[in-house]
Amino acid sequence: MKLASVLASLVLITSSSLTVASNRDYIEIVGSSTVYPFAIAVAERFGKGTKFKTPKIESTGSGGGMKLFCNGVGVAHPDVTNSSRRIKQKEFEMCQKNGVTDIIEVLIGYDGIAFANSKKTDQLSLTRRDIYLALAKDIPNPDGSETFIANPHTTWKDVNSALPATKIEVLGPPPTSGTRDAFAELAIEGGCKSFPWVKAFKKVDKKAYKARCHTIREDGPYIEAGENDNLIVNKLDANPSAFGVFGFSFLDQNTEKVQGALIEGFAPTFESIAQGDYSISRPLYFYVKKAHIGVVPGIKGYLREFTADGTWGDEGYLTDRGMIPLNTVKRKAVGDAVKNQTPLSM
Repeated sequence: MKLASVLASLVLITSSSLTVASNRDYIEIVGSSTVYPFAIAVAERFGKGTKFKTPKIESTGSGGGMKLFCNGVGVAHPDVTNSSRRIKQKEFEMCQKNGVTDIIEVLIGYDGIAFANSKKTDQLSLTRRDIYLALAKDIPNPDGSETFIANPHTTWKDVNSALPATKIEVLGPPPTSGTRDAFAELAIEGGCKSFPWVKAFKKVDKKAYKARCHTIREDGPYIEAGENDNLIVNKLDANPSAFGVFGFSFLDQNTEKVQGALIEGFAPTFESIAQGDYSISRPLYFYVKKAHIGVVPGIKGYLREFTADGTWGDEGYLTDRGMIPLNTVKRKAVGDAVKNQTPLSM
């Protein structure tokens, strides 16, 4: 009798769990840590302003989010994944293979990273190669032997004869910071792969390539200044020869004290980032399963909230959190695709 009771209880628990799983009443979102704060802001506004529950959001990273998203259709799988890059072809194919055939792509805006110094001194014009040669732990051997050497550069003039003979001193975030990750990917790697043989090396040994092209030197020129951007700005104001690394939105809030260096000829501005001209910036996306719309409550409303002018527009609340809005033409095109639930094709 006891065994029968236990078995009956297990059946009841299992049935109950399946019932709950098959009737999920909240949106489940995974993906990029960069998009996470923007998604949280929208989710909270959506949860407070509608009859629907606040979406559950997990920061798994862009790649991790894509894997979870592409595993299948149904409430056991996420409805949305955030991404700080566009979906890759192999990820799209994995989705298709697993039955995730109709995916709505939503380009929401851009983020930018400023390489800034005090307004008490000159504004520099740099390339990503200059930044890489100044801050990477190892750099290509100047003898042309296609080998690496420990970075010997101590001044900007060592890096590029057209630059001043000023000591390389850059205040930036620690490894725990998402800004540090983005800076390594966009600026350091961007300069690293300007060397053709290094770029080609990525296909030979991706792990070794990343180690060479993402690792920042630890011998003094790069100074971990914590994640307090106010502190960095104050230090730049006190030391005009130093540079600081922080998000564009913070530069925009402190234009009386600091200025962004020109990178490949473009200053970090709303316009240059929105147009894709400023190279230390990237597009931000999220992806939605069309098959889940109308099945999981609230997805259509969440899409409507995210693509409202008051959210992602020029004066929207996401710009106050540092997101660079799309220009009007792109915003309308994306908004129309979302409204029409147009599936992505690659």
